[in-house]
Amino acid sequence: MIVPFVWMLLTSVKTPGDIAAVPPRLFPTEWAFGNYADALRAAPFATYARNSFVIAASHTVLNVLIASMAGYALARLRFRGSSLIFLAFVGALMIPTYTKILPEFLIVRFMPLFGGNDITGQGGTGWLDTWWALIIPGAVSPFSVFLFRQFYLDLPVELEEAARLDGLSELGIYARIMTPLVKPAFITVALLTFEGSWNNFLWPLLVTKSDSLRVIQVGLSVFRTENDTQWAFLMAGTTLATVPMVVLFLIGQRYFVQGFATAGIK
Repeated sequence: MIVPFVWMLLTSVKTPGDIAAVPPRLFPTEWAFGNYADALRAAPFATYARNSFVIAASHTVLNVLIASMAGYALARLRFRGSSLIFLAFVGALMIPTYTKILPEFLIVRFMPLFGGNDITGQGGTGWLDTWWALIIPGAVSPFSVFLFRQFYLDLPVELEEAARLDGLSELGIYARIMTPLVKPAFITVALLTFEGSWNNFLWPLLVTKSDSLRVIQVGLSVFRTENDTQWAFLMAGTTLATVPMVVLFLIGQRYFVQGFATAGIK
């Protein structure tokens, strides 16, 4: 598991000659640490990294908030149609991500009253090349709702009954009684959401065209052309893009593993 990361790090400080050597060399003969500075100068990576962070942080906050509320409602509240709604979420888990790209793009493109569109969604560009297109479609995921529901189901019913007897509202029970007991679920969903948003490439590529809204994964593509790939710069940029994810996982790995382990136990 560690070998690809080691190879990426070592390649990022190799010269073109070392990269093209046959047979391949693990360690460089000359340590070219300037590859990182050159990679950062090749494109506005500070802007790309900022955009990626804003999008990932927004998705994380929205997903944790909305999915936890939906999971709590499906697990602890009894209302007509709750089983069908839960089955719909389970069914959504089976839909491959890339089959949703075209419908989502059309929704964003023909969003009424945005980007010059009229009430019918015609005449303009809708949400294309805006923050709306980058943030709203990823605001919540079916998997997050499912995971929160499994955690809330495991909590004893006596807790909420006691809270109701004390006069606490349903929102208060969710926020003050139940939610503090499912911390692993929040850490797990937050890590997965942030990682998925940070590494997203195709969707930002489709809905943006200006450098001011590009993300870091799209920015890495400047090192790959039809005729050549600047491997040293690409590995340097990839290393910089990978470091935040590795740090986040190391910080939250205990809750992350606990979250997946607990979600499968009933």
